[in-house]
Amino acid sequence: MITPFKTVKPSLGLAEQVAQALSAQISAGHPAAGEKLATETVLAQQFGISRTVLREAVSRLKSLGLLESRQGSGVFVRAAGFSPLNFDVSLAVSRQAVIQMVEVRRGLEAEVAALAAERRSAADLLRIRHCMNALADAVTAGGDGAEEDVIFHRAIADAAKNPFLISTLDYLRQFLRGVTRVTRANEARRSDFARQVKNEHEAITSAIEAADAARARRAAATHMNNAIKRIEQADPAFWAQEGVQLASGLVSGAVRR
Repeated sequence: MITPFKTVKPSLGLAEQVAQALSAQISAGHPAAGEKLATETVLAQQFGISRTVLREAVSRLKSLGLLESRQGSGVFVRAAGFSPLNFDVSLAVSRQAVIQMVEVRRGLEAEVAALAAERRSAADLLRIRHCMNALADAVTAGGDGAEEDVIFHRAIADAAKNPFLISTLDYLRQFLRGVTRVTRANEARRSDFARQVKNEHEAITSAIEAADAARARRAAATHMNNAIKRIEQADPAFWAQEGVQLASGLVSGAVRR
């Protein structure tokens, strides 16, 4: 039996409100695993929204593994399994959220760098160094290097040769990309920040090249710790204007996959 939903209030996060309401009902077992979701028409009427908004909400829950489409049958609640990672989007657009996501990166990136130091091949080393140079070139050309930064860290992850770590980072990248845009934009505003980041990347790369896992782990953790400090030291005007807009990538990334 489908439990009626409360009509949601119009807002910028309308689809997200609907997704959260549906998720809460699914968690409560209404509908239960294996049961069919009500039709678009019924749900849209219950929420008081358009079918377009409803489809966006359902798409988000599909990407999170809560719902699945069955051709010719409709949309069903997936059977219980691993709980998908989810994030409270109402908290995502904030300076604290960016810091917390960098804390997530700190644990992952430190271990990835250590494994890369132990397992990297000659080809890996060339790629990591090339990516680091491409990042420096992008900054010299006047960019913030956000995309190049992501590629650089992915090259290190590939060198770690752990498919589970790589898959985890790939999943989180939809959120971490928004964090990188914030940190890079903040760092691009100050030459001292830019120099620090360049030196930290060099320290990570050098440790990997030297096959020094302990040093690579420390260098990567230090890089993340310093990224947090740089966000904490950001000009309040940056966060009030550009920072909030860039942090919205945390939210949009949670919807698009």
